[in-house]
Amino acid sequence: MQPGNPGQDPYGQQPNQDPTAPQPPHDPYAPPPAAPYGQQPTSGQPYGQPTSGQPYGQQPAAPYGQQPQDPYGQQQPYGGAPTYPNAGYPQQQGQNNTLGLVSMILGIASIPLICCLYLGIPVGIAGVVTGYLAKQKVAQGQASNAGQAKTGLICGAVGVGLGILLFILSIVANVNLPTEP
Repeated sequence: MQPGNPGQDPYGQQPNQDPTAPQPPHDPYAPPPAAPYGQQPTSGQPYGQPTSGQPYGQQPAAPYGQQPQDPYGQQQPYGGAPTYPNAGYPQQQGQNNTLGLVSMILGIASIPLICCLYLGIPVGIAGVVTGYLAKQKVAQGQASNAGQAKTGLICGAVGVGLGILLFILSIVANVNLPTEP
């Protein structure tokens, strides 16, 4: 029982009434009971959805010459920053970054390919050439991958340098020095 209301139980039972006793039949024409626990009436809608008079959430038509209200709130709020489509995402319009990527792959691959019959030298040269061409495209604004172009240029040069050094060392190691009789 609640202290402020001694005559009624919060669950709708009268005091000193047996809860297992049969209840009187419900009158279908009686007005609905008051909403318990401060709940708001829902107008017969499921999940407490209020009714707006329009079926399926449709907005009423605006008079001729007036803009209808945006049902999804996509209008800019007062004092808010302007919104742009794809804001925050880089736009790749007319940029071709393939040459820088190829340069980086060739430059990195040239270093381990040195051991395979000096295959690293021509692959490294290709990496240096494509890296140089890719840096030119970045400078012209046609590409945006300067890091890949620089990586291909440097790794290609290292691969060519190591390939030439290994070639020279192999020639020096195979030279027979004259011996005295």
